[in-house]
Amino acid sequence: MKRFLILLLLPILACNGLSTPPPSPSETGSPASTDNSPTQPLPPTATPPTDLPPNTTNFPNPDAYAWRLLTDNLERPVDLQPDNAGRLWLVEKAGHIHLFQNGQKVDEPFLDIEDRVNDAENEMGLLGLALHPDFAQNGYFYVNYTGARGDTFISRFTASGDSADPNSEVNLLRVEQPYPNHNGGTLNFGPDGYLYAGLGDGGSGGDPEGNGQSLDTLLGKILRIDVDSAVPYGVPPDNPFGDEIWAYGLRNPWRMSFDSLTGDLYIGDVGQGDWEEIDIIPAGSRGGENFGWDHREGAHDFEGGDGPAGMIDPIAEYSHNEGGCSVTGGYVYRGSMPEWNGIYLYGDYCTGQVWGLIRSGEAWQNQLLFGTDFRITSFGQDANGELYILDDNGAVYQLVRK
Repeated sequence: MKRFLILLLLPILACNGLSTPPPSPSETGSPASTDNSPTQPLPPTATPPTDLPPNTTNFPNPDAYAWRLLTDNLERPVDLQPDNAGRLWLVEKAGHIHLFQNGQKVDEPFLDIEDRVNDAENEMGLLGLALHPDFAQNGYFYVNYTGARGDTFISRFTASGDSADPNSEVNLLRVEQPYPNHNGGTLNFGPDGYLYAGLGDGGSGGDPEGNGQSLDTLLGKILRIDVDSAVPYGVPPDNPFGDEIWAYGLRNPWRMSFDSLTGDLYIGDVGQGDWEEIDIIPAGSRGGENFGWDHREGAHDFEGGDGPAGMIDPIAEYSHNEGGCSVTGGYVYRGSMPEWNGIYLYGDYCTGQVWGLIRSGEAWQNQLLFGTDFRITSFGQDANGELYILDDNGAVYQLVRK
């Protein structure tokens, strides 16, 4: 396996700031979903990460495995999600979703919303997808994209068979973006049936608006909303601040995922210039975690270092001095290869390196496993727990035994 080092870094999906940001308009809030104002943070949860069932305790020898090409000829793929019919949904940044079924990619887009997706800058576009837990019955799926003025749109569409009507859009949430980078974009339904969304701090560099630590904005947050109880959505009654916010202190959460077995939520949060990090919200959490940005970058002081008590350190981090520049969060493997069971895999966009992470008691083992020449935009997981990598160059690969 070869290690791909990019000596002249190209613009990336989760960059460390732009040199000439546009003027900074004020943020427009979400649709009014609650009359409660954000309160002061609750004490951080004391719930430890969920105990995993018997899993591997050692990393497999990566030389015995390979990333096998599944499909290519995609246009900047950024997400992969399975449905209950055995299909894979492949998201292209420009505003298309394609199906992979019967062993091949369907060339005709399942959904084409290029007319409303604004991908004028590198970190903009159609960025995330989540299928409703009752998708087989209601046909609902949700997307996160940047649209007019570069704002974040979280919308619902309705599928019918092998296509979806672009006119079926119901916008749930629109958040004004002051800069074109750090849009986050990840969407996930949790085991509780609520929709979780990751939003970056609004962009530029160094969080100039102070959004990461502010509870008066949805930027720099993990949101948790109820898409079934109200139109456009409701706020779960146990959310920690009485509004959409579930966790805060994030810079640019680029891919997060729930462990399909335990319910733990893993988050890849892109660093400013020195440290990339993986965070966790354990199953059973009451929410309210503060991951420290911009007081901290990873577990390290950033702006003075002083901040509120109880900030949560990452469970893994790596420095730019070690290589890499932009973390891509992954998945806990739950597929057919028992030697990988319970290992969380994640990567770096710039180097194509892939790490594995295992929890042993309250400690975490982190190991570099693969060196690839992929520009890793995302990982994916199918309904059987098998794992995939998406390459910005247009291909999807599956982890397999050689």
